Amino acid sequence: MPLDTIHDFNCRLLAELPHQRYEHEPILDYATDERVKARLGWQAEFSKTLFLKFKDGRFALLLTHREGRLDSKAVKAILGAKPSICSAEEMQAQIGCLPGAVCPFLPHADIPLLVDPALLAHHAFTWTPGHPELTLLLATEHLASLLARLPCQVSYLPAQA
Repeated sequence: MPLDTIHDFNCRLLAELPHQRYEHEPILDYATDERVKARLGWQAEFSKTLFLKFKDGRFALLLTHREGRLDSKAVKAILGAKPSICSAEEMQAQIGCLPGAVCPFLPHADIPLLVDPALLAHHAFTWTPGHPELTLLLATEHLASLLARLPCQVSYLPAQA
């Protein structure tokens, strides 16, 4: 999928939600993320999106915070199979995102989105809407409204004890 398609889809999702948009050098790793955050003064949690693969050929996305980890048992409880993290090459072939800049919000009805509730502990979060030189920032209080506009199945992982 072209990055412009992903970007345009994210812009439509945010059309009626208060958000911020930033243009900067491409961010494909945490070191660059930190430099850009410091320079632009972002007061938000970096999100991380993992592209997951299942043995039966299905895929899913996991949206979490920067330090979040894949909880295979929780994913299996929701989607019925144990996931693995997809290779960068297969991820690019399936959804078009660049490694290090995986967008959590895609116009794919067949790719479910799992949300780590730990992200909700932060007042705002950032993500890359396809193009690695763009970042969007949204208050977490508006996340439910954004998720309701997605064409895919959206599930929350159970909260960690």
